[in-house]
Amino acid sequence: MQPNVIDESVAINVTENAAEVVRNLLISKNVPDYGLRVFVSGGGCSGMQYGMALEAEARPYDHVIAGEGFRIFIDPTSMMYLNNATIDYQDSMIGGGFKIDNPNAVSSCGCGTSFKAENGPAAPAGGCSSCG
Repeated sequence: MQPNVIDESVAINVTENAAEVVRNLLISKNVPDYGLRVFVSGGGCSGMQYGMALEAEARPYDHVIAGEGFRIFIDPTSMMYLNNATIDYQDSMIGGGFKIDNPNAVSSCGCGTSFKAENGPAAPAGGCSSCG
């Protein structure tokens, strides 16, 4: 098994609202020792999309960021797109959710779930079905 990367030069910022929601999720799902996996994958209306999941442990080569009362796991490829991003949770009357403010994105979808990176894949035709 390969070691996890703990690198002080990479950063993911988590607002207090987002941290509180994650901590409450870990408690309500009865998995207080799990961490939050944050990742980027191809797709979405802008070419790339964000994803999150609760996981028991880091995978080989993951960046592991501690703090806020839980760990964040990010694979090396996703880290290239997420370095210095901020994860927030916004609650509103028409629905809330996690939002990522990503300084590495050259454009973002109106709903905030997908983005285009400078050297990322092209966005598919047809617009965003999740924004509508």
